[in-house]
Amino acid sequence: MEIKSIILAAGKGTRMKSEKSKVLHEILGKPLLGYVLDNVKNLANENIVIVGHKAEQVSDFIEKNYDCSKTILQTPQLGTGHAVSMACPDLENFNGNVLILCGDTPLIKEETLKNFVEYHNSVNSDITVMSAIFDDPTNYGRIIREDNNSLNCIVEEKDATLEQKLVKEVNAGIYCLNWSKVKRAFSELKSNNAQNEYYLTDIISWGKENGLNVNAYIMDDNTEIYGINSRVNLAEASKMINERKLETLMNNGVTIVDPDSTWISEDTQIGSDTVILPYTYIEGKNKIGKNCQIGPCAHLRGGVEIEDNIKIGNFVEVKKSHIKSNTNVGHLAYIGDSELGERVNIGAGTITANYNAITKEKSKTILKNDVKIGSNTVIVAPVEVGEGANIGAGSVITKDIKPWALALTRSPLKILENWVKQAQKK
Repeated sequence: MEIKSIILAAGKGTRMKSEKSKVLHEILGKPLLGYVLDNVKNLANENIVIVGHKAEQVSDFIEKNYDCSKTILQTPQLGTGHAVSMACPDLENFNGNVLILCGDTPLIKEETLKNFVEYHNSVNSDITVMSAIFDDPTNYGRIIREDNNSLNCIVEEKDATLEQKLVKEVNAGIYCLNWSKVKRAFSELKSNNAQNEYYLTDIISWGKENGLNVNAYIMDDNTEIYGINSRVNLAEASKMINERKLETLMNNGVTIVDPDSTWISEDTQIGSDTVILPYTYIEGKNKIGKNCQIGPCAHLRGGVEIEDNIKIGNFVEVKKSHIKSNTNVGHLAYIGDSELGERVNIGAGTITANYNAITKEKSKTILKNDVKIGSNTVIVAPVEVGEGANIGAGSVITKDIKPWALALTRSPLKILENWVKQAQKK
């Protein structure tokens, strides 16, 4: 059955105290909303993101990064049920399942969502709520089940009896709906509550009243529904995502010398027998090959492809570059918007000057195979250094260099004998 998703991303996120939309705050170079979209995109044919606060920011992010996604503006913002109703005109003739998720839950996994949908289909459910078990369920809506284990209702803590408060199964805020049977609910929800809002949770009672099959699916890992409402939450989620990534890498043959000081993005691939040394920070999308050594104190900023047997030294920064096998980038170097061939050696303190502050343009540096760059060299892009060429230490390179040439820019050395003693006498 075809699947579409609705992702709720209209909230202000007051506790973030930010001029930026909450769902655009980043973890290792990727916005929170990006994590949710990446984990649902292989399940859903289309993703509808409900936007509100800072809508233009969110819409711009989606337009630039996600082809099968669109945004719909919720205004005014009258609750989660009202948010979903904004998508109803677009889904009027849709006959499939609709997944509803929150844009501020970056830890949710694709596998979990896949299992959730499979359960929904296996029990012929019309409405399925994802749930989680917490030893301390305080502040969560409780899942109350029927004797036959189907879902009876969701009770918010403020409305729960003492007996209901003892229930440890809680609402995870993710739904799977048989859309053709449930869409009518969103025109019939009531706002007779203190906030005068339309609540998504009310579709459970609506479904029961209309004789639908309503169920709850217990997820395996309750950390996946960790929501971001503050900067503290953002920091905690960042740690959890990083720890999950590092564990996966180590289980696949990558050595992480000190996991406590190493940060690696979810979208970074690393080959076996590569060693990541302490205080290395890798963000964005990258691909690192086998038998490499990265760090210590290295920074990969995204768009980096590193082949096999490469060393990225301490205090080296690399951005949007392709580095071929058996190349060394020595310490205190910056490589940006560059292509480095095989067996290239980059001396300490070398930088690619790739940004023109006047035109705001970034240009490319190309170093062919077997190029050797002396320490403290500045390569002012656009430049191509031919195969086997050598650059003398301390040079500023502003023109293309032919293969196997030696290039250097160096003022004549002047030595003024006894200058210090004469200066002291004065």
